[in-house]
Amino acid sequence: MKRFVIPAFSCLSLIAIAHPSYAQLAPYNAAGVTYGHVHVSTGNADAMKKMWVEQFGAVLSTKGTFTIAKLPGMMVAFRATAPTSGTEGAAMDHFGLKVPSLAQAISKWKAAGFEVQREFKGGEGFPNAFLIGPDGLRFELQEDTTLKAPAAAYHVHFRVPEPEKLRDWYVTTFGLTAGKVGNFLTAEAPGVRLMFQTAPAAPTITSTRGTTVDHIGFEVKNLKDFRGRLEASGVKFDTPYQEIPAIGLNISYLFDPMGTYIEVTEGYTGY
Repeated sequence: MKRFVIPAFSCLSLIAIAHPSYAQLAPYNAAGVTYGHVHVSTGNADAMKKMWVEQFGAVLSTKGTFTIAKLPGMMVAFRATAPTSGTEGAAMDHFGLKVPSLAQAISKWKAAGFEVQREFKGGEGFPNAFLIGPDGLRFELQEDTTLKAPAAAYHVHFRVPEPEKLRDWYVTTFGLTAGKVGNFLTAEAPGVRLMFQTAPAAPTITSTRGTTVDHIGFEVKNLKDFRGRLEASGVKFDTPYQEIPAIGLNISYLFDPMGTYIEVTEGYTGY
């Protein structure tokens, strides 16, 4: 039986009016958890922010000195340091978005001078592609013709020798729902699907810290209590609990068993 722990672009105002749902993460699950964000490392934060706005219709939101880009179901935060490497070779291989037309997204991407690494039919039977963005950021697109927004959160993809073990850690720690899609084991979080694929060998990158995707994040209700419950169950945190009023966030960090850095936050719903 599994153990559950319950715990300064001028067009932006027009985009915000057109897509009010961008202001919202998905509703919390029974454990008080929803998917929050990916935090990317970049040597040129302005170029990275511009890419998310122009290519995927993201809306920027700022509190204090901290700016994030909002998409339906997730946010993108920016670490203003050039990455040490990409995430290929890490347990957390990439994240993915859905778009209503893959052909249109790829055409726009190429017109901006960015690289398309590969186009293919995904394991779920839909057109997919890997894109390479600023700072070598690699992520996946999947076509969903029913989507009404320019882009939305879809998945985070892990490749490890024992995918069931890692999947069950996420299910237990964050109260997610276990499942399977095609050949992939899954853990369904509000707003995003975590997908787990069997890899023939252990990750060659032992930590995502410093890579193009420095960490992923979950937003929780009452972080201090949530953290306390996890610690009581044996989960170790990498940093103390912190409250940062200047940016409206309470935060803590931990690693998953395969080296993916995770931020647990309270406050992103106010962005």
